[in-house]
Amino acid sequence: MSNLSGKHIILGISGGIAAYKSVTLLRLLVKAGAEVQVVITPNGKEFITPVTLSSLSGKPVVSEFFTANTGEWHSHVDLGLWADAMIIAPATASTLAKMANGVADNMLITTYLSAKAPVFVAPAMDLDMMAHPSTTRNLRTLQADGVTVIEPEVGELASHLVGRGRMEEPEKIAAVLDTFFASGQQLKGKKMLVTAGPTYERIDPVRFIGNFSTGKMGYAIAAEAARRGADVTLVSGPTALADPAGVTTVRVESARSMMQECESRFGDTDIAIMSAAVADYAPKIFIDHKIKREHDNVESIELVKNPDIAATLGSKKRPGQILAGFALETDNARANALEKLRRKNLDMIVLNSLADVGAGFGTDTNKVTLISATDEVEFPLKSKAAVAADIIDYISSKL
Repeated sequence: MSNLSGKHIILGISGGIAAYKSVTLLRLLVKAGAEVQVVITPNGKEFITPVTLSSLSGKPVVSEFFTANTGEWHSHVDLGLWADAMIIAPATASTLAKMANGVADNMLITTYLSAKAPVFVAPAMDLDMMAHPSTTRNLRTLQADGVTVIEPEVGELASHLVGRGRMEEPEKIAAVLDTFFASGQQLKGKKMLVTAGPTYERIDPVRFIGNFSTGKMGYAIAAEAARRGADVTLVSGPTALADPAGVTTVRVESARSMMQECESRFGDTDIAIMSAAVADYAPKIFIDHKIKREHDNVESIELVKNPDIAATLGSKKRPGQILAGFALETDNARANALEKLRRKNLDMIVLNSLADVGAGFGTDTNKVTLISATDEVEFPLKSKAAVAADIIDYISSKL
């Protein structure tokens, strides 16, 4: 793990039984040459002592805002500026909730809120807490904020139940950080254009033609690309998602407005990923008042084709540009994806099928196959953040 050598890493430890694994993680990071500052919550000290952690890190452990004896202030701002990365392991349900909502009532959370470097969390809790809607909602919020979630394992938990919530092993967490530093700047200097979400095609002031896309996949791609150093512009249709950290987000509504934004930026772009679910058709005529059943005799709506954004950009692609598209299919998935790859002059296409449980619109997971003219790589069902990392890895390998 040579990529960790010389790196400044904050290791945050919150109050869970998995804190015993943090000792091993600390040893691995220090052995790899990293300089590690431990920040532990008051509850965390109930599971592992600061003396142990200080002995291994070679630094005093930070827990309180002030040193009791001297009144010395521990500057979370300075820590946030010092770090090259921050990893919180274990991250309990309480800590995740405080991070997601900015509840700055301990030194670990104030340090997180001050951190300028990428942040990673390794959740650890009982299976019912892990599956609770509030926890999954908080994790989605953190991912949208640019936090990388190192997914917990399925295994025996402190309750002696077996399920998802066991903190990932220290060796794998250290490997994630090592990989991050190996690839963290691989897209530096690259301009990337990403589209996400649905488009809405207005029928009248209150009705539209649209689809069920939430934008989660495209937002995850934009966040991952920014984390790796790219200058990312996200052109987003209507979504309820927060703007990804470090990304320039442009909000649009219709296919034509998305087309205009993409065309104006494409010439300057190194990599474009078209993940938006763009409506194929729009009403030919916009009715400027709310259609009333009692007064308006509207029995049919004439539709016209929307522009094909990916195909239009494909026709203008210059040598050296990479253009990727998405194919969400219900049948003849591979054949339809290959046909789109050819017809739209794409360099690669991301195939996902509604026939796969957990893939497609509205989910936090996806199952994709990445297809180019020379190869195909199929992946199992993963979180959309993990799928975004796979897509960026694949594209980076083609640069």
